[in-house]
Amino acid sequence: MSLSSYRKEFPILSEKIHLGNCSQAPQSLPVLNAMDEYFHNWRTIGMDWDYWMTGVEKAKASFAKLIHADVDEIAVVSCVSDAVTSIASTFPWNGRKKVITTEAEFPSVGHVWNSFTKKGLVDVSFITSDDGLYSADQLDGIINKDTALVSIHHVGYYNSAKQDLAAFAKKAHEHGAKVFVDAYQSLGTCDINVKELDIDMLASGNLKYLLGIPGVAFLYVKKEIAEQLEPAMTGWFGRINPFHFDATHLDFAEGARRFNTGTPPVIAAFAARGGMDFLLEVGMDRIEQRIQELSSHTLIEAAKRGLEIASPLNPALKGASTAIRVNDAHKVENYLAEHQVIGSARADVIRLAPHFFTEEKEIDRALDLVAESLKQ
Repeated sequence: MSLSSYRKEFPILSEKIHLGNCSQAPQSLPVLNAMDEYFHNWRTIGMDWDYWMTGVEKAKASFAKLIHADVDEIAVVSCVSDAVTSIASTFPWNGRKKVITTEAEFPSVGHVWNSFTKKGLVDVSFITSDDGLYSADQLDGIINKDTALVSIHHVGYYNSAKQDLAAFAKKAHEHGAKVFVDAYQSLGTCDINVKELDIDMLASGNLKYLLGIPGVAFLYVKKEIAEQLEPAMTGWFGRINPFHFDATHLDFAEGARRFNTGTPPVIAAFAARGGMDFLLEVGMDRIEQRIQELSSHTLIEAAKRGLEIASPLNPALKGASTAIRVNDAHKVENYLAEHQVIGSARADVIRLAPHFFTEEKEIDRALDLVAESLKQ
């Protein structure tokens, strides 16, 4: 099937131009169908924990397949903030409690490290960049024998700058540290192989390029690392047998399952599986190639219109989203919405974030409207 033939799976595309995938993907029929499986079971059976938990396990398996991991290396949580908090709750690691991260992390990630620093359990250091692109060499002189973890995003939420994950993993490992990756702004647009990249931990939610809904995220932890850690943020699904119901005894499940907490977000997990399986059906190699084409097109056409681009100008150094600097981002977002175009404002930029189903003419229309709005 051609990529354009998949547009029929997204009903809103017949009504609007959707370029807000960096914030929320459009509703798709595969996701609705997956959610209907849950609702039908709930309606007809009433209570079916085995079916619901099987659905959650299938979602974990889909996430594992996306990142080339084993399913026993995946935990399900409600959001990336929960994933990072759960990791932070395992500190210190053999006396190490230093975390190195960037000023460009999504705020809630930085907030978690700062919160645990305030409690004396973590010691966080931030590296800076003028353009959102970070180099693993920036760790030199900062990373040392006290460093436990390098926490890095793959693609920046603000201007879509893409980091060299392999380089950061290599540098961290040279100093005996681990690497955690926030892949929220990249997963679903490119192939991420955690084994080839030698990533120790990775998390992503599903409402953006993975086509899902809010309320669910997945955490990958390399099995041999997971079993050395005991998260203080826990719950009954982090136990060896969640249904043993013994409040007086604490054990930890094998692998990343120990990072599960309370009752999983079942409906959101069904939706997540629908979205991820849809992407796997389309093919991540095809999607990644198409994203590169659309990214290049957006950069070229934005420059033709004299728009100030805040993203890296090299498509290889950016994610799917292109950030255009404007005076009042929310005003521009509203102007686009008035003309049936969905963009996403962040601070002083309007982000145009296509997905594999986007057409070049839609990007052109959005860029024309951005240029128009700046003349208002």
